[in-house]
Amino acid sequence: MNQTITAQNAPAAVGPYCHAKLAGNTLYTSGQLGLIPATGELPEGVEAQARQALENLKAVLAAAGMGCADVVKTTVFLADIRDFAAINAIYAEYFVGETPARSCVQAAALPKNALFEIEAVAVK
Repeated sequence: MNQTITAQNAPAAVGPYCHAKLAGNTLYTSGQLGLIPATGELPEGVEAQARQALENLKAVLAAAGMGCADVVKTTVFLADIRDFAAINAIYAEYFVGETPARSCVQAAALPKNALFEIEAVAVK
């Protein structure tokens, strides 16, 4: 049995999918862009988008009764892999101590021409 998770403080999905699925004690999130929840717009620059996407991810985790400390794996998608160092510094603000496993790849294109996207798996 699984449960659909919808976060009130995260932007609406830009397609036919939900914010996350909770299967047992494991949460699988959809990719989170840096969309500003109130406007649906992307802020300027990869750093601002990364911060907003991570805030959106936190909102999805909170809707499932979890937090960043419960994340065991993330996948980060960048429009430009040369932004790797810049996003690492921001990422480290959200994932401290026992950090999750992570993959980071450059994508040919992201939805809405975003510069950053993140998805996660969390376990409570």
